[in-house]
Amino acid sequence: MIKDNNRLVFVDVYKGITMFLLMAEAASLYQALDGYVPKQGFGHFIMQQFHHHPWNGLRFWDLIQPFFMFIVGVVMPFSLKSRLKKGHSQKAIFRHILNRCGILFLLGTGLHCVYNQKLVWELWNVLTQLSFTILVTFVLMRYPLKVQIFAFFGFLILTEILYRGYNPEAPFVKDQNFGSWMDMVLMGKINPGGGWVAINCIPTASHTILGAICGEILLSDMAINRKVRYFILAGLGGLAIGYGLDLTGITPIVKRIATTSFVFASGGWCLLAMAFFYWIIDIRGNKKWTPFFTIVSMNSIFIYVFSETIGHQWLRGFGKIWTFGFLGFTGMSEPLLGVFNAVFVLGILWYLCYFLYQNKVFIKV
Repeated sequence: MIKDNNRLVFVDVYKGITMFLLMAEAASLYQALDGYVPKQGFGHFIMQQFHHHPWNGLRFWDLIQPFFMFIVGVVMPFSLKSRLKKGHSQKAIFRHILNRCGILFLLGTGLHCVYNQKLVWELWNVLTQLSFTILVTFVLMRYPLKVQIFAFFGFLILTEILYRGYNPEAPFVKDQNFGSWMDMVLMGKINPGGGWVAINCIPTASHTILGAICGEILLSDMAINRKVRYFILAGLGGLAIGYGLDLTGITPIVKRIATTSFVFASGGWCLLAMAFFYWIIDIRGNKKWTPFFTIVSMNSIFIYVFSETIGHQWLRGFGKIWTFGFLGFTGMSEPLLGVFNAVFVLGILWYLCYFLYQNKVFIKV
């Protein structure tokens, strides 16, 4: 019998898989495979899925941030219930959330300083946006479910109003939209070449709110099969709305400015992925393979920051000493050596998670 009042295994697996994919990016695995796979055919199509779509469209990699935002929301009702059970007051919990969001904000802005190798003021990192979505979601969790659902749609409606009000004729043009204008207000610059905007925190708050709604459903006494059915139906509904808005030309799917159609479509995939993992892991009991990813989820924020800094900036070069040194004599091509190096670095990052887990070191934010 599954006890929904306890932490469900699939939640940590879902988060762990998401973080593992981000670790692989930091290790340059996708970049290395790009250099090895021919620039045509099915292999090239698959590798394209591990890069963001340049603008209007949706690839697999565009779902990684929504997955992370969503699963953080799913965890929040479980964490709140655990803290209340331990006797923490609402005031103490709110203070903890404020501290956590402050740290996430500083980590997110700090990472951009690392990327630029100098002090900069940039608000595009996922952690910066997560600091906003967590705070908003926590406040909404004090209200009934119908209020949270209203807020989910409210943030998306607000997004449509802001973009269409700024430029009614062409609201979603790259670097010429409401989000880019707000970046000039907040930072005095727009994202160089990528089209990303900081104001994404508004629409993507719906991802975290949606996750919290699902977390509360998981904690409820509702029949398990009914929960899964609701998740699947809601997921299919999100896909229908998101892709429908895009195909009809009403609102294009653009991850870089988190359009409403993107949030609906990616939210649909989040729900279907959750239903799948919930069914396979916690309902059917297929858990033998899960520790590999659960280990990663135990220090998710730490390994993300570590991968984006030391892992990406230094560890890749360190790995080349050994991979290129020991395998270079075999006559392997440089692109293939690059793949081996990326796998080696990814292995080091995973082992770091394993080492921390084995020693019961959990770096919480």
